[in-house]
Amino acid sequence: MNFQKIRHLAGNYIFVLPAFLLFATFSLYPFLKVFQLSVMSWDGISPEMTYVGLGNFKDLLLDNPVFWNSMGNALFVTVLALTAQNLLALVLAFLCDRDIRGGNIYRVIFYLPPVLSGIVVGLIWNWIYDGNYGLLNHFLGFIGLGDLSRAWLSDPKTALAAVAVIHMWKGFGWGFVILLAGLQSIPRELYEAARVDGANSWTVFRNITVPLMIPVFVLVSILTILGTMQIFDIIIATTGGGPGYHTEVPITRIVQTMVGSSQFGYACAMGVVFGVILLVVSMIQIRVSKMMRQV
Repeated sequence: MNFQKIRHLAGNYIFVLPAFLLFATFSLYPFLKVFQLSVMSWDGISPEMTYVGLGNFKDLLLDNPVFWNSMGNALFVTVLALTAQNLLALVLAFLCDRDIRGGNIYRVIFYLPPVLSGIVVGLIWNWIYDGNYGLLNHFLGFIGLGDLSRAWLSDPKTALAAVAVIHMWKGFGWGFVILLAGLQSIPRELYEAARVDGANSWTVFRNITVPLMIPVFVLVSILTILGTMQIFDIIIATTGGGPGYHTEVPITRIVQTMVGSSQFGYACAMGVVFGVILLVVSMIQIRVSKMMRQV
């Protein structure tokens, strides 16, 4: 009997082994390699690496204002995404949750931006924002606000906000789909019972929709933070991190340090710190959501 159990377990492990090998090769090993390189000084080419201990982390924490400025830029875009982007997604999800005419068409339209390539989206918005022949400046001139025209992606005052608008336009569809699925999973009987008891729309929303949607809100928030903090392709396709460092974000700073400066060890230290920050933010969000459920 024991032999049969052992053979049964061995058979299960054999079936899992290919997937585990792929995971270990392309996920686990690179993950561990980043930690190893983060305590080394390496140019990415030389076969020799110099052990520097926590020197990379010390330099990063105490003497790298550009990286922390990039964190601030990413935080700015993230705050906008958490508020404006998710609010838009929630409003559209509520509208499509009702039996409106052409609802399926709207769902397809709202989901189109997320499935487009970030590079393609960036190139399209480059044309819209162009200071000479951009669609936005032509529109402002048409409605009598030509004085506001500018090169939106080249102006330090507007570049980051312009990139944030592109990111929100491309990303609201993910939140829309998840929120709509959450709304449709709420039993309709609860709404009908509440209306029978005389509850108005606000009371129904506050006492039924919001409590049941908290896990969905948390999921959308976590995905929004993780996705926005790791924004990369749109930046590369529009500003490249410029003008100056005004649209630099952590991922572009890490890539520039790794490729442009050949400081692989230092770039890995940036990646470790950035990953820890994302992990802490996600844990805080999950903790806050559990506290909200208990209230």
